[in-house]
Amino acid sequence: MVSAAVIGAGPAGLMAAQVMAEAGLTVTVYDAKPSPARKFLMAGKSGLNLTFDGGRDKLMAGYGDRADALRPALEAFDNRAVQHWAEGLGIALFTGSTGRVFPEAMKASPLLRAWLARLDQAGVTLRTGWRWTGWSGDGLQFDTKEGAQRVLADVTVLACGGASWSRLGSDGAWADWVPSVPFQPANVGLRVEWSAHMEKFRGAPIKGVAWRAGDVTSRGEAVISGDGLEGGGIYTVSAAVRAGRGLLVDLLPDLKAQDVAERLSRPRGKDSLSNHLRKSLRLTPIKLALLREWAGPLPKAPEVLAATIKGLNVPVQGLGDMDGAISTAGGVPFDALDDGYMLRARPGVFCAGEMLDWEAPTGGWLLTACVATGAWAGRHAAGWVR
Repeated sequence: MVSAAVIGAGPAGLMAAQVMAEAGLTVTVYDAKPSPARKFLMAGKSGLNLTFDGGRDKLMAGYGDRADALRPALEAFDNRAVQHWAEGLGIALFTGSTGRVFPEAMKASPLLRAWLARLDQAGVTLRTGWRWTGWSGDGLQFDTKEGAQRVLADVTVLACGGASWSRLGSDGAWADWVPSVPFQPANVGLRVEWSAHMEKFRGAPIKGVAWRAGDVTSRGEAVISGDGLEGGGIYTVSAAVRAGRGLLVDLLPDLKAQDVAERLSRPRGKDSLSNHLRKSLRLTPIKLALLREWAGPLPKAPEVLAATIKGLNVPVQGLGDMDGAISTAGGVPFDALDDGYMLRARPGVFCAGEMLDWEAPTGGWLLTACVATGAWAGRHAAGWVR
């Protein structure tokens, strides 16, 4: 029998194992943690955004300048294929108002249990508590409770994850022995220094705004944290901020600047400026607080104040810590791989998932690319070894 080793029991690794087992290989999956897919389960605690409902153009648009490198894998296993795969495991799905697809149970654990059961039926062996530490000659070297172990396999798929959420297994330690470019945080919060008067808004959501960094705009929500901003709206623009683009927020994205200025020009009588802003523009307390926090003394001229409201500068001091990021950029560069994601420098070793050098926004793109690249690497690994 032809033997295959998979390093990493996350979505990419499990999908590679499934494809290779279906091709007739004897597959063993190794994971450093005591149980598989820990990051996948943690992501599922907030609802498990499995993928999204949309066309091929929308799919590819999420991957920016890595779209061409990912295209073959994503066309072979796209967002609709992800839905069919989950439904094939007996998982009922629904599509939300924004097009995001979730399991009806809103959890990852039922899907993972069904998936592991299918892999077990296919003869896949799962070994947990086996930490891969590189190669020993032609063999894979592991640290285990029983001491160092060496494994020989006919073909290997690496699906070791990126470098965020290290407590769940993605610590990026493999970069010491696999070609890689430095990791950077992606889908990460931004550091902002708040004044004391913003303390009462800690944990409060910021809704109905538009965040802008370079040519990237997000209408998603954000949350005020103790040291900055978190949330989907911020994660979408974090890559542009990382690239050096300044961040602006439009507090009234559904109004044109001219309309805002016209409303501000109306007589305010004895109202204070804050009350005038609240009444004429229906600014919520948190929007008023942000305006005061970041604009300083408010300009009196309606046109100037309107421009400030429509493009308020956010004084970002940096990105959040990489280990707290949802995902990472960096990892194995595509020019180190052939078209089947096999390492050019080590024939018979394929790479998949977050350890590849790509990034994408939250909203289904991350998980879709993980399972797609896992399937792609698994298919080409099975073909190569035969």
